[in-house]
Amino acid sequence: MTRPKDGIDQVHVVPLTTKAPTRDQLAIEVPDAVRRDLGLSGDRSWIIITEWNRFAWPGYDIRPIPGREPAVSYGYLPASFFRRVRDAIVAAGIGRPVDRAFHY
Repeated sequence: MTRPKDGIDQVHVVPLTTKAPTRDQLAIEVPDAVRRDLGLSGDRSWIIITEWNRFAWPGYDIRPIPGREPAVSYGYLPASFFRRVRDAIVAAGIGRPVDRAFHY
């Protein structure tokens, strides 16, 4: 999270998807145990580390999880897996930010 001069907290999030990464994407596969703990489907999942979204928190596009309303979070990644993802993002250094900030 960052706080620009306007004082509105900005979060940076990477996509987690069941779609296998393409040749131009770097990704880390989510371990089965982590997927189960988060309550995700039995399909394989990846975190794409070469792109991220940036938006004000809480964002206007945050949606409740179906069947778990009003929750908007599936939970936390285990610290060791989070560090692995974070370190891979930093090492790649080639991300493509997508600004999701709402502009009037």
